Amino acid sequence: MTETLAALRGDPDYLALAPRLSAADAATRRIALIELADHGDPDHLPALLAALDDPAATVRAEAARLVAGWDDADAAAALAERLAARLLDPDGEVRAAAAQSLSELKAPQAGPALLPWARHPDAFARAAALRALRELRVPQAGDAALDALAHADADVRREAVGVLGWLKLAAAVPALARLAQADPDAEVRRIASGALGFADGAAVLPALLAALADPQWPVREEAATTLGKLRLRPAAPALIDSLYGDIWQVRIKAARALGLIGDTAAVPALITSLGHAAGNLRKEAAIALGEIGDASAEPALRLAESDPDPEVRKAARLGLAGLRRP
Repeated sequence: MTETLAALRGDPDYLALAPRLSAADAATRRIALIELADHGDPDHLPALLAALDDPAATVRAEAARLVAGWDDADAAAALAERLAARLLDPDGEVRAAAAQSLSELKAPQAGPALLPWARHPDAFARAAALRALRELRVPQAGDAALDALAHADADVRREAVGVLGWLKLAAAVPALARLAQADPDAEVRRIASGALGFADGAAVLPALLAALADPQWPVREEAATTLGKLRLRPAAPALIDSLYGDIWQVRIKAARALGLIGDTAAVPALITSLGHAAGNLRKEAAIALGEIGDASAEPALRLAESDPDPEVRKAARLGLAGLRRP
């Protein structure tokens, strides 16, 4: 790093800030670092990375924030390596900034530097590495994520589920199904329910039906979404029950799912939903009736054309157009 910084000695922008970058006062160094980053010059990245080792936590945290979104492929590995080292920083603000910046890396070249951290004994570091690996879709991250599904820390399990969902790893389906039903953390159950959207529907139907009856409504909402995505017709009775009896947030997803499934048994419940107080639910019910295409819904959709909500009126017209499709 010293050699790389030496190469900046001919850079006028860097030279103008160099005295303040090495000032005794931490606040001065931090402001100078911000000004350096404002130039947006890739050649200045080594100076930003060097500041990750500054003795002052405020400067280290600022450096970690300033490199966020810096996604040059040639620099990705070095950036990931240096940020990952800050995941064990003694200062919480520095750790959080490093984790956030890692999550914004998009270049796959960062993956190899992050893989060892996805098995790190420190739970925060492990979760942050898994979060960063998620959208990079590095195939080698699958094994680390599978191992992390049994971790005692819920944050680690959540991030592991996210990695497996993005990778669409078939070997992970049984474990994801178990988490969707029985993980002690509601957010893990919710994310696992969503991650099952790539699976074979018949295999995960029991897990998703269990999630549709979860005590926490965000889990039920996610389960309804996934049941619709997979177009699981055997789930229609449970979704109809949700449409009659759940809170409106879940009912919206149930209506959407029933439209995708296309079961005419849902028509009476969807017609009833056209009278619900929540406009978004009325809108989804109208769209779903059009997707199902049963002519018995026409009178209700005609009435919905005069709904006070313009979005519902528009959806009713779309629903009626759906009824007329051959």
